Amino acid sequence: MPPSKLDAIYRSLLLTKFFTKGWGKPENLQRIFEFRKLISNRETCYNLVPKDYPIEITKEEVTSDCRIIDGKFTTPLELYLPGLVPKCAQDAHFQMVLPLQWKDPVHKPMCIHLAGTGDHYFWRRRNLIAKPLLKEANLGAIILENPFYGMRKPKDQHASSLHNVSDIFVMGGCLVLESLVLLNWCERNGYGPLGITGLSMGGHMASLAATNWPKPLVLVPCLSWSTASAVFTQGVMSQSINWDVLETQYFSDGNYREKLSKMVTIVDDAFLAGQQFVKTYSESMQELQKDIKEMDDLTTNTNEPVNLGVVNNTKPKDGVKSRLIDIKAHKNLLNLSENLLNKLLSTEKCELTTEEINELNTKIKLALEKIKAENGNDEKKTVLSSTDENSKEKMVLQSDTANNESSTYLSSAINVGRTKLMSLISPSSSSSTSNEITANTVETLPATKRASFDITKTNWWEREATQFMRGMMDECTHLKNFSVPYDTSLIIAVCAKDDAYIPREGCSSLEHIWPGCEIRYLDAGHVSAYVLHQKLFRSSIAEAFERAKKIYDAENAHNLELQQRRLIFPDTTSLRDRIKELQVLKR
Repeated sequence: MPPSKLDAIYRSLLLTKFFTKGWGKPENLQRIFEFRKLISNRETCYNLVPKDYPIEITKEEVTSDCRIIDGKFTTPLELYLPGLVPKCAQDAHFQMVLPLQWKDPVHKPMCIHLAGTGDHYFWRRRNLIAKPLLKEANLGAIILENPFYGMRKPKDQHASSLHNVSDIFVMGGCLVLESLVLLNWCERNGYGPLGITGLSMGGHMASLAATNWPKPLVLVPCLSWSTASAVFTQGVMSQSINWDVLETQYFSDGNYREKLSKMVTIVDDAFLAGQQFVKTYSESMQELQKDIKEMDDLTTNTNEPVNLGVVNNTKPKDGVKSRLIDIKAHKNLLNLSENLLNKLLSTEKCELTTEEINELNTKIKLALEKIKAENGNDEKKTVLSSTDENSKEKMVLQSDTANNESSTYLSSAINVGRTKLMSLISPSSSSSTSNEITANTVETLPATKRASFDITKTNWWEREATQFMRGMMDECTHLKNFSVPYDTSLIIAVCAKDDAYIPREGCSSLEHIWPGCEIRYLDAGHVSAYVLHQKLFRSSIAEAFERAKKIYDAENAHNLELQQRRLIFPDTTSLRDRIKELQVLKR
């Protein structure tokens, strides 16, 4: 299904820009990446929050249809990563919505509601979802305020526009630990079964938080998916990001490119999207068939490196044509296998397997290393001027003339050809090899030749910054990096088929990451689903809690049996005997 046009139009009407101050301090990002390894493991994360973590009740009000209790507590993240959470966001504020009387004294179901993008304070979630669920299913609610939102918003922040990319990771870390505080508190006060939900960003935050609760927990993520990387690099939200600031900062500070980029990993196979792109690249293939004879004439008996910008004073029409010229001209140096070479030069659709793409990467890398070794004594340097809006298109490249100009020239030709080739095979991907290639492209290009190659039009700097964003988001938000929830049968995810905010193509599916969960799809976009399908969200939450009641009853019966046994033998049952008894009962 095509992405919803309504989503794109709605996003274009919002003038807010995200990440206007850049990525965040490199040292803060490093601390976040290291701490992510702790909170992504259920055992270590659960032990970070004491079961009796202090909570302060600040207000209690009884209305005609419910009880409303306000409370707050210090976010645990500030204890482990001091200085990362702004002072205004260090107190976690929440609001409970309880029935005047529980219909069933045994069941006091409680659901935590996390906020989506732009959902400040409590009123929206309280009136649109919590109160209706209270009336329809006698389901209590805890509405937690996001860091950087509402009462926790910095004074200099405009609306929901986070200043730094690191802010969204701080927000996620806070919500994961704060949810554990609230779940423990609910359990101590006799509430259950317990659950967590959210819409859009709140749905994904709920998914992350649920992975760290070591007991059955209802989870209903609405309008979210397996990772936030696609949201900020492919969806309509990517158009609201200040990419100029991010790109300039990424290349001006070596910590991002040289250090932090090595700490993050793109989880999903980067070539899936590229292979899908190649399969549908019919227009270029048709033009290629028309021009194949011309290309054969240009490259027949060519022993010298081919100038990619000008071939016999004739500019190639597109990247596909240039790709084949590059490969034919340098096939001896690349030393590709016959099968792969035939595929690349074929007039049919270029469908490569993962093994063949890996082979291509390896061969090109070896060729570059060979050329680099031959010119090891050359001194090369790159100057990127980034002081004005058009800085990236006005690169000043300086390089001493190589002793072997032909070899250096050939290296540049292969580099540019590699960039064009990979943009055809996998336009949305960039492995560590591709990053190395693009860097070498700039460094080895002689100043006297750069006009012919016109390297600025490849936009490699944009791709590299985008891949860094994708790697960061996958590192901190991809569900594959977190534990699988304790009981996936209590998960009901609601997704929109035409969601332009949360793209699913090229991302791991929830069914694959969490076997046993249920996915429900809406024939709608992100915005229309939020406006028109609140009832479906509520019914899914209520249904998941009905499933949880059976498990909850079984656990209560088990706990009651243990208590009765201990009352009968209070003096003879030692601690060791109790542990053995518990192990036998579990079996």
